[in-house]
Amino acid sequence: MSGEPEFRPHRVVVLAMDGLLPFELGIPHRIFGRPRDAEGRPLYEVVTCSIRPAGPVRTDSDFEILVPNGPETLATADTVIVPASYEFGPVYDEGVLTPELASALAHIRPGTRLASICTGVYVLAAAGALDGRPATTHWADAERLQRLFPRIKVDADVLYVDDGDVLTSAGVAAGVDLCLHMLRRDHGTAVANAVARRTVVPPHREGGQAQFIQRPVPEPQLATTTTARAWALDRLHEPIQLRDMAEQEAMSVRTFTRRFREEVGVSPGQWLTQQRVERARQLLESSDLSVDQVARDAGFGTAQSMRQHLQTALGVTPTSYRRTFRARTGNPVAPISA
Repeated sequence: MSGEPEFRPHRVVVLAMDGLLPFELGIPHRIFGRPRDAEGRPLYEVVTCSIRPAGPVRTDSDFEILVPNGPETLATADTVIVPASYEFGPVYDEGVLTPELASALAHIRPGTRLASICTGVYVLAAAGALDGRPATTHWADAERLQRLFPRIKVDADVLYVDDGDVLTSAGVAAGVDLCLHMLRRDHGTAVANAVARRTVVPPHREGGQAQFIQRPVPEPQLATTTTARAWALDRLHEPIQLRDMAEQEAMSVRTFTRRFREEVGVSPGQWLTQQRVERARQLLESSDLSVDQVARDAGFGTAQSMRQHLQTALGVTPTSYRRTFRARTGNPVAPISA
């Protein structure tokens, strides 16, 4: 006997409920169904289940899907993902689980990671999984979610919220952001980026939901901040001042800051920090540079500054992050098929 633990892919169970949105149902299968290890073994196993015995489940479109697994499959999950549905009924209207849904969720083992896409958050909220926790949903539903579940700390400005063993995302495409984030958390930036490239989506979208909220009187957007962002990304290792970015667009600092928030959803300073954190993650995973050198190359200046920012953003130190992902990706990951 080799003494090595038997390989077992991480099992993701997607809960399909009547009225589901097919696009959201397919997101976990597309993101988690791609990556494989160096020996060609899938890192994840993705299965779909219903809250009823195997059979058809209605969608919000003109077709049904045949779900081969019943609620008992939830007991086998390492991660459970709840996509949105337009037929949540009492869950959405009153914030309470139906007996059928409560019985299904009772199969989930303690310690299982839970995630929701868009209004799937109502299922987690009604089950009490979000009490006292931060969470998000589609910006158009955020206020209602907060009223119905006052114990939740609803953040309507972000694309997703990671609270450790419970994660929630904003509407529709933010489910892609959330699944890529979980993949990045599990196996590192390189694996997540490879899946994003094959899926033809950005590995990490800038900003939050604020950029997608329709204003009563939208201001014409003749000028953008795209050039300034590209300019800054080429110089992350250098000190970058707000006025330097504004000059790239021939705008005043005040106009540039306002336009930047409208387009990206966060301030220029917040965006720069996000990009530097991502750069630091890539270098910690893929290079043998010292922590001090990574800090300089990512634009943090000092290891102490980078340590503080990574602790805030990721909850870990640079050394712990490198140790974790070097251990998980010590062997190269096989090419990802389309």
